[in-house]
Amino acid sequence: MKDIALANQGKFSDPKTTAKGEPRATVALNDPQTLWFNTGTLCNIQCVNCYILSSPTNDSLVYITADEVRDYLDQLEDRKWNVSEIAFTGGEPFMNPEMIEITEASLERGYEVLILTNAMLPMMRKKMREGLLRLQAAYPDKLTMRISVDHYRRELHDAERGKGALDKTITGMKWLTENGFKLAVAGRSVFEDTDTDSRAGYAAFYAENGFTIDAQDPAMTVLFPEMDESIEVPEITTACWGILNKSPDAIMCASSRMVVKRHGADRLAVLACTLLPYAPEFELGETLEEAERDVALNHPHCAKFCVLGGASCSG
Repeated sequence: MKDIALANQGKFSDPKTTAKGEPRATVALNDPQTLWFNTGTLCNIQCVNCYILSSPTNDSLVYITADEVRDYLDQLEDRKWNVSEIAFTGGEPFMNPEMIEITEASLERGYEVLILTNAMLPMMRKKMREGLLRLQAAYPDKLTMRISVDHYRRELHDAERGKGALDKTITGMKWLTENGFKLAVAGRSVFEDTDTDSRAGYAAFYAENGFTIDAQDPAMTVLFPEMDESIEVPEITTACWGILNKSPDAIMCASSRMVVKRHGADRLAVLACTLLPYAPEFELGETLEEAERDVALNHPHCAKFCVLGGASCSG
């Protein structure tokens, strides 16, 4: 694997200009739709290509609390952001002991809630299942569980997540289905399948297991492009919007922010992007007001994942 410094020599160093001296593209937060919270980087498994390096031992981002979530929900109201969705990622969110209370705090304010999970043992603990059933009964159709299924073929999924991982995830998905939860799936395009072939494969996987998930809807079956920082990618200039016939309003940081709690930090931080939790230049401040400033597209993921890949964590 090429080193990132070699693959993108001289690039992504200046937030204002590219290596060629052209003005770097920026994105304004003009229509916030989703506020993300990272619940903590601890996870019950360690995936081969986890972009956030989640594992059973990585607590670089520590567990966020329900009261801390409530504080940012208050800020949402104060700032009058047009957010309709509160979303949670990790790590594995159900490792967080306050996950049910955190979810309820968001639902009771009237928000749609999206939880990214592997649907394995942490979610299937008795306390979590009882809490989820209570929330599903109280807030029907307001909660979506997006399940990580890297590939519909067992051997490819397990190559990323460990032997037996897909079977455990299917068990969790079947429990969710039997109890009426709304499901979505996050897959990967790293395996070089075409979009058409991938969606056909997921459709067959859903049918085989009795899952009512639309394989053709990109918001319900989200296929993420490869996120390899060692791959050479072009920098995005202001001229690229016209060349690519793309609006900056379509980029994820135009419509979302993410809150994290760093290990040892006195205060929480608001980030521009869910994909860059460790990049200090994408930390915008401690409050939502501070996070309203423009974001320079100054990282390989900005080009590969968002602009050229066309992906969004919010679907």
